[in-house]
Amino acid sequence: MNWAISRRAQQLTSSAIREILKVTERPEVISFAGGLPSPATFPVAAMEQAVARIFADNPQAALQYAATEGYMPLREFIAKRHAVDVERVLITTGSQQALDLIAKVMIDPGSPVLVETPSYLGALQAFSLFEPEFVSVPGDDKSLLPESLTPELTAGARFLYALPNFQNPTGRRMPLERRQALVARARELGLLLVEDDPYGELSYSGDQLPSLLSMNPDGVIYMGSFSKILAPGLRLGFVIAPPELHFKLCQAKQASDLHTPSFTQRLAYEVVRDGLLDSHIPTIRTLYAAQCQAMLDSLARHMPEGVTWNAPEGGMFIWMELPEGLDSMEILQEAVNRNVAYVPGAPFYASNPRRNALRLAFVTVAPERIEQGVAILGTLFREAIAKHAPQAKAA
Repeated sequence: MNWAISRRAQQLTSSAIREILKVTERPEVISFAGGLPSPATFPVAAMEQAVARIFADNPQAALQYAATEGYMPLREFIAKRHAVDVERVLITTGSQQALDLIAKVMIDPGSPVLVETPSYLGALQAFSLFEPEFVSVPGDDKSLLPESLTPELTAGARFLYALPNFQNPTGRRMPLERRQALVARARELGLLLVEDDPYGELSYSGDQLPSLLSMNPDGVIYMGSFSKILAPGLRLGFVIAPPELHFKLCQAKQASDLHTPSFTQRLAYEVVRDGLLDSHIPTIRTLYAAQCQAMLDSLARHMPEGVTWNAPEGGMFIWMELPEGLDSMEILQEAVNRNVAYVPGAPFYASNPRRNALRLAFVTVAPERIEQGVAILGTLFREAIAKHAPQAKAA
C-alpha cells in the first residue's frame, strides 16, 4: 500500500557509518570504520559480580519502572564527579538520546544551530530531523576558532554544539586558551553551549583539561556517556543542564521512553560505586595509546606523498586528508573490494564538505591487522593519486 508518512520522516537519512558497518561484518574485512570501543576493555567480571549483587539485594526494584530523571545513586555519582547539583542530572538511553532530547527542546524549523567544521555525524543526523539551519563555525587542526563567533554569525542561534575532547571525527582536542576564549565569547553573546564529551577520559597521558561546563555552569548543557568507559551495550548516557532546561528535557524524555532501563542503571552504579573507574580507565588509555601508535607507525611506512594525517593525544580516531581533487567516498568501494573499510569525511560536514577527507578508527583492530590494512590503503591511495594526476594536468 502507498502509506502516507510525515514530511519529517520523508527527510530521514541513513547514517553513512551504519551503512558501512553492514559491510564490515564480514570477517575478512579490516574495518577502520566503526567508532566502537574495544571489547577487551569491557569489565565483564565486575559486571557479573554486580548482577549477582542486584539479584541478591533487590531484584524487583531493578526490574520495575523508575523515575524519569534516573536512578538517584547513579545521578549522585555523576553529580559528584562533575561537581554539580544532582538536580541537574538526567540519565538518558545513550548519549544519542541526549542529542534527540536537546533537539526536541531547543530547535524549531529554521532555527540556526552552530556546529563545528567538521562535526559528529550522529549529532547532525539527530538535529536534522527538526529542520534547523546549520551554521558551520570555522576551525583549524586544533578546534573551532572562538574569534569567528561574531554577532552576525551567531544571530538567533539556539546553541553551539561542540566536542572539545578528542573530537569525533578529527581526534583533535581544544586547547585550554581556546576553551577560555570560547566561554568568554559565549557569555558576551548570550550563546548556549552544548558540550558533548564521550572521550574526555581517554587522554593517553591521563591529563585532563577543564570542561566548558566547569567554566560556565549556567551557560552549558553537558553530555556524557558510559559507552566508552564501561560498555556501549548498556546504553547509558547523561545530560547536565541548567534547571529550566533540565525540566524541559525531562518532559521530553517522559514522552520518549518514560525512563532509561532501571536494570542497566543499577548495574552501572554497582560497577562504579567502589572506584573501579580509577583503575579501569587507565587500562583503556594504555591500550588505545598503543593502538594509535601502531596505526601512526603504519601510516608513516605506507602512505604516499601528499596524504596527511594528525597524531591525536587521546580518543579513538585519526583524521586523514588525501590530495585535493580525490574523493574518499568514490575510493571507498574499491577499498571494500580489497577488504578494508574507513568512513569518508564528507558526511561529517554540515556544509561545504571536504571530499578528500576520511576518518580512521583504530581501537578494535589488532596491530598486525592495522599494518595489513594500512598497507592496502597506501597502495590504493597511491593508485588513485597516479590516476588523478594526468586528469588534473589536462584540466
